[in-house]
Amino acid sequence: MDGTKVSDAARLIADARLAARSFELPRACRPQTEADGYAIQAALHREFEHASGAGKRIGWKIGCTTPVMQELLGITTPAYGGITEFGLHQDQAFFWTGTFQRPGVECEIAMRIAADTSPGTEYDRSSIARHVGACLAAMEVVDNRYGDFRAVPAPVMIADDFFQAACVVGPDVADWQRRDLAALKGRILFGGKERGVGNGAEVMGHPLAALAWLANRLGKGGGRLAAGDIVLTGSFVAVQWVTSFPTEATVEVEGLGSVSARFA
Repeated sequence: MDGTKVSDAARLIADARLAARSFELPRACRPQTEADGYAIQAALHREFEHASGAGKRIGWKIGCTTPVMQELLGITTPAYGGITEFGLHQDQAFFWTGTFQRPGVECEIAMRIAADTSPGTEYDRSSIARHVGACLAAMEVVDNRYGDFRAVPAPVMIADDFFQAACVVGPDVADWQRRDLAALKGRILFGGKERGVGNGAEVMGHPLAALAWLANRLGKGGGRLAAGDIVLTGSFVAVQWVTSFPTEATVEVEGLGSVSARFA
């Protein structure tokens, strides 16, 4: 895609996101490939920072980390999106109904990057761990901005940060190495009632495997994970959609703590 079409698509997505409305990209600027989608996504992050006031990108989210979701969406690998500074909340968050179209809650382990990764380096679980300064309990708030998302091409969802809307993270746990991240149990509750459970192994076998995938994927394009970045490594509990308002959602991750969000 040429630069003008990339910029046009990014501007249309940014306008729709800020207005909390659905969008459909005109055929002329609709991404056809994964590379097109990521080019628009990068332009969207610049648009958010410089034109829309939504804030700079301060981290990443990893999505589609399970074979079931990859088959459902017609892609063969995970996908990534950005997190903006105004989308990041600490411990608790409050969202008005009109903030999103169809919000959902995911249970994740977030990681705070302590040292930059290097483009061209191939990371695995062991080597990427040296770049992690802390782990955090995290709730990703996703938003189905597409209606029947199964009918939306994956490059379009990649361009739009792959459902990302906001996130709530708990305090840094600096001694995370003492915990078996793959074995940690997590759950989602609404109004105190459990709605979904899982464990860290649901994410590519281990959350650090997802982080290594992201570092390697960014590195292929000359990018890197930067010190200070927050990375949501993928949900290990099936997304739970918010079906009634008001309600309070809570995410608990064994050994890391809990976070909550009020939807009113």
